[in-house]
Amino acid sequence: MNLYTEFCRHTADLTPDTGLLVAFSGGLDSTVLLALAARQAREQGRAVRALHIAHGLQAAAEDWPAHCVQVAASFGIPCQTIRVQVALGPRVSLEAAAREARYKALAEAMQPGEILLTGHHLDDQAETLLLALKRGAGVAGLSAMPMRKSFGPGQQWRPLLACSRQQLETFAREQGLSWVEDPSNADDDFDRNFLRNRILPPLLQQWPSFNRTLARSAELCAEQVELALELAEQDLPGLLNPAGGLSITGLQSLSRARRNNVLRHWLQRHHIHSSRSQLQAIWQELALARPDADPEVRLGQHSIRRYQGSLYLPNEQAQSLPLVSLNAGEWLHCGVGRLRLSPVTEGADLIAGLEPEQLHIAFQLPGLRARPAGRSGSRPLKKLLQEYGIPPWQRPNIPLLMQGSELVAAIGLFVCQAYTPDPEQPGWKLEWQAE
Repeated sequence: MNLYTEFCRHTADLTPDTGLLVAFSGGLDSTVLLALAARQAREQGRAVRALHIAHGLQAAAEDWPAHCVQVAASFGIPCQTIRVQVALGPRVSLEAAAREARYKALAEAMQPGEILLTGHHLDDQAETLLLALKRGAGVAGLSAMPMRKSFGPGQQWRPLLACSRQQLETFAREQGLSWVEDPSNADDDFDRNFLRNRILPPLLQQWPSFNRTLARSAELCAEQVELALELAEQDLPGLLNPAGGLSITGLQSLSRARRNNVLRHWLQRHHIHSSRSQLQAIWQELALARPDADPEVRLGQHSIRRYQGSLYLPNEQAQSLPLVSLNAGEWLHCGVGRLRLSPVTEGADLIAGLEPEQLHIAFQLPGLRARPAGRSGSRPLKKLLQEYGIPPWQRPNIPLLMQGSELVAAIGLFVCQAYTPDPEQPGWKLEWQAE
């Protein structure tokens, strides 16, 4: 395998003006990566820069920043060093803490439109899959590392993921490259080192293609993750009510595997990752609780609750922010979301006679009555919110569009009849994006 050909194959769709940021530790993998990126930069006139993250965890690493600067300079590439503090916490390994600090610094250093390149290779992929098996991970964990993924303000690419470490080392020696050896790599107390030093060598000796077959299994798992995501995205819209709740009756109509899949996807959309046992707790303790109960399940800092036959994720961090006036055409934030009023010639939500600067946003006003469009007669707003299935904890965060003391709309729910235009008349388009 020609490494440079392989590198160019996996970066072939880069546009000429796309810059590359190489995560440069000074070790074998990133040194080879930098050499390949530098050659492509010379041939294609592409901007490349290197970034070395100094963790300060061992005395041997004090000389690495100077080494990285020197090696990068030999390729004609600038190299910056960023020093980070590794914050250890309960149940967080040193490996994980250092990785989190490193990637946080890389994300913050990326420029818009830049691609982050990392030197992960085939043996890294095999180790990642074996570690996922050790944890009892599902198909998402077993899909290991993707060739590309969203990262920071752009993307992270791993163009050497199909190349073995042996191929990288052969290339480096042929090219006369110089790299540093991390002494901690010999410490088998670290899980990844134990696999790299004690487990993978005899496996590869017995089955030389073992790392490639593991990578193929990871790719197959990644395909299953994509299928599960597609299925969840088909199922989820029909299960959500206007208040964002997830219908328990709708979930009961699905098989257990499909139900868990959509539940997991719903949680992940709110940046909550759940285990199999946690999904079971949500179903048993929330969905199947007796009708008159007010159950709650907590996943870390997040709360999951039930109301009127639906599951909810209360936004406990949301702080409503009243607005004394609105500006036409501008997105305005009110703490729990943002809204915009724009003039339109048809398809309006509000009548043209309204003046945005005379409108304001309020929250939780007692005594209001409203007549939603299409309804006969008015009702207390409190009763209407109950009819719309808004849980009690969400009602204080429903933005109320007011003209003086009159309710124009409960944003995200309804517009009052008196302020609803004919479909073909001009007026105001009301856009709302909840947090």
